[in-house]
Formats: sequence, structure tokens, C-alpha cells
Amino acid sequence: MSLHTDEILLRPLQQQDAAELLELRLRNHDFLQPFEPIRPASFLTLPGQQEQISQAQNDFEHGTAYAFGVFSRESGKMIGRVALSNVARGAWQNATIGYFMDQACNGKGYTTSAVNLALRFALTDAGLHRVQAAVMPRNQASIRVLEKNRFRQEGLSLRYLQINGVWEDHLIFALTAEEWSQ
Repeated sequence: MSLHTDEILLRPLQQQDAAELLELRLRNHDFLQPFEPIRPASFLTLPGQQEQISQAQNDFEHGTAYAFGVFSRESGKMIGRVALSNVARGAWQNATIGYFMDQACNGKGYTTSAVNLALRFALTDAGLHRVQAAVMPRNQASIRVLEKNRFRQEGLSLRYLQINGVWEDHLIFALTAEEWSQ
């Protein structure tokens, strides 16, 4: 299974992606750390990434989360990741979306396209009704990605997530299937 535009391809992560995912994370560690939780040192190792991919594959199989690698169609290289996590079924039919892109690929519309493809998957193939995102107010680039994908801002959650060792406020954004189909 894969989703694509002319520039990028999204596909579920596979074990053979572990070394490339590790290299991507290491290369972008300083760039991404202000926006991510502090993780154990083992996370940034090949076994750590293999474990992450194993968990992602299991989650995908069971419909509890959907993690995709983002690949350049021109080079074939992994340039990012987008994931639908915390899938809730029943009356809510909701997931949270998170994403990152190689710093060298920022400003080219790839993140906006990757989020759009993940939304299409979530609101059609996965049968979800709602996708939400939480973004620190200072992360203007991420907010622009959500706005370009027609997310609406719902409010501010105080001390919502522990990011880089600090409990950070987050703006909550959401998009429903009805809004997607308009």
C-alpha cells in the first residue's frame, strides 16, 4: 500500500527502513528536539528504530495507529514520517496526527502534502471521522501545515504534553470527514 503525489510517496514503515529512519533522526536531532519528548538513549540506535518499526507494524495491523515513511519520489530517500496515533473507535472514531520532515526539505510543501495524504487515508481507508493535532503555539511552520490542510483551531490546552522536558501548552486543531469532503 502506498499513497503519493508527484513529489512524495507515503508507505507503511518496514524493517528495511530502520537504518534510513535512524540516519534521518540523527541528522535532524538538534532541529527536532525542541518539538519532541526526551527519549531514552536507546531510541536513537538501530535496535531502537527497529523496535519502533515493529511496534508501528503491529499497530497498523491492529488498526490502533498508522505510521508512514515519507519518501522523495525523485531520489527514493526517506525524508520524513507522518503518523496517525491514539486511534479511538466506537463513538469517537478519532486519531491524532504527528509528523516531521527533514530540515533540508522544509519549505517545499512536502509536509503539507504528506499530511494531506495521511488525512485521505484516515478519513477514507481507515474509516475515521476526525483527526486532531496538538501544536505548540510557537511552532508556526506546523500550524501553517495544518491550516493549509483545512484544520480548524479548537482551543488551547495548558501544559498538554511534556516536550523536551517541559510541560508545554498546545493549540488543538481538528478536521472531520464532513469538512474533508467539502
